[in-house]
Amino acid sequence: MKLIEAARSMGKHVFSTSEAAAILGRKPQTLRKWASKQTGPLRPVRIGGRLGWPVEAVAALAGQAPKDGG
Repeated sequence: MKLIEAARSMGKHVFSTSEAAAILGRKPQTLRKWASKQTGPLRPVRIGGRLGWPVEAVAALAGQAPKDGG
């Protein structure tokens, strides 16, 4: 997926809720619900009061293998 590869190449560690939702084919509110209820297959990190979704966790859920070397 182009967003995942672009994030990896830029050294980005987290996606915004909107970016992660688009990659996973979900609505952003679904990811927010996962975070607030601590359910779902992903756990976000808080960055300045906002949710960040780890790139590699989103990639794994989307079926993208990790980049070689980590």
